[in-house]
Amino acid sequence: MNARRKTAALIGAALAPVIAVSLPAGSASAHGYISTPPSRQAQCAAGTVSCGDITYEPQSVEGPKGLNSCSGGNSRFAELDDDSKGWTATPVPRNASFEWKLTAQHATSTWQYFVGGQSIAEFDDNGAKPGATVTHQVDFGSLTGKQKVLAVWNVADTTNAFYACIDVNVGG
Repeated sequence: MNARRKTAALIGAALAPVIAVSLPAGSASAHGYISTPPSRQAQCAAGTVSCGDITYEPQSVEGPKGLNSCSGGNSRFAELDDDSKGWTATPVPRNASFEWKLTAQHATSTWQYFVGGQSIAEFDDNGAKPGATVTHQVDFGSLTGKQKVLAVWNVADTTNAFYACIDVNVGG
């Protein structure tokens, strides 16, 4: 290695830590949301509905376990709780597939699905770490017509969960 290269390498090695600590901290690695049928945050990201911050981070609707809000209690994403916002209801059969798109995989306790505050499905992962996508078959039973589904991904090793609301038209 010639002298110039050695000098450049030494300067680069000396400056790297300074540059690294001076860069702005990024947000935590994102997590997940329902992509199919399109959840409210997926509709925001696609521009189907005009939304705020959630447009750029549909995977970030995280809050304490046990909530029943589309926003996961996060005021930055409050528009997800607004039922009058013009959400598109996707036609689905009575036994429909819901696909989570995960941008960070967390050990999972359960995946839950609710309509009108009532549980319609639960899948127990016993702490397993999912892949990049997870699909569940959800049976709506006797429910028909327009419904708002609250889907919850309960992380196994934290007190938090990820939330997504999906507007569907069952049997439509």
